[in-house]
Formats: sequence, structure tokens, C-alpha cells
Amino acid sequence: MADIENKASGKPVKKAAKKKTTIRKKKTKLNFTKGVCHIHASYSNTIVSISDESGKVIAWASAGTCGMSGTKKSTPYAAQVAASNVAKTVYDRGLRSVDVEIKGPGPGRETAVRALETVGLKVTSIADVTPIPHNGCRPPKRPRG
Repeated sequence: MADIENKASGKPVKKAAKKKTTIRKKKTKLNFTKGVCHIHASYSNTIVSISDESGKVIAWASAGTCGMSGTKKSTPYAAQVAASNVAKTVYDRGLRSVDVEIKGPGPGRETAVRALETVGLKVTSIADVTPIPHNGCRPPKRPRG
């Protein structure tokens, strides 16, 4: 009723503000067919990211972003889910073959590589890039006694 009275009195009626919508750019096909898959397998999580050959990340996922939480993140199944999610996204965008670099001692190392192959990506090489110390830190001093 307040709107009708305002129209009758001749005063301008305020219009509701429109919501600002962000326009997202549609993900296009990639202009290359080869990439590098980086698998970081720690004891508590597995992170899978796929980049082009120059190192720019195209897509990534971790066991945590795929809905796993707590101790479920540290399972091989969680690594498989994360790897297949990433592989599906890049396969749809045109990537076909991938070099795999695995870092870390986690439980999801092999299952993540298998998940890449089941989606349809061709794994050309697998390299272990886990950092190994060449003498490491100084050990603690001997206890007195």
C-alpha cells in the first residue's frame, strides 16, 4: 500500500537494486596436448596438480577439496578421487598425455597414477622427485650421564 500512496502523491518510488553478477569466462580448449602432473603425497593429504610444460597450473585438487576430512584424507581412495577429478577437467579441455612427478612418502602415490590412466590420459613417464638430504641436519648432542 505504501507504494501506491507514493505514486498517488507524486513522489518518486525507489527501485530495488539489482544484484551484481560476475560473468565468468568459459574455459576453452587448451592449445597443447601434453602436460606435467605433480603429485604431492604426504602422510595426511594428497595434492594433485596438472600444469603445462612451462609450469603454469591448469587444474588442481586435493583429497580435502574432494570432500574427505580427517583420517579419510590420508587414504589411497582419497588420492584416487582427487586425481580422477583433475584428470577429467583437463581431459575435457584437450590434454591427452602427461608426465608424472611424484613427491613424498604418502599412501596415495600409486593409486593417483592409476586414476590418471583410467580417465584416459596417457602417462609417458613417472619420476620420483622426493627431496633427499645429502647429509641433513646435525644430530642432537649425546646425553650426559
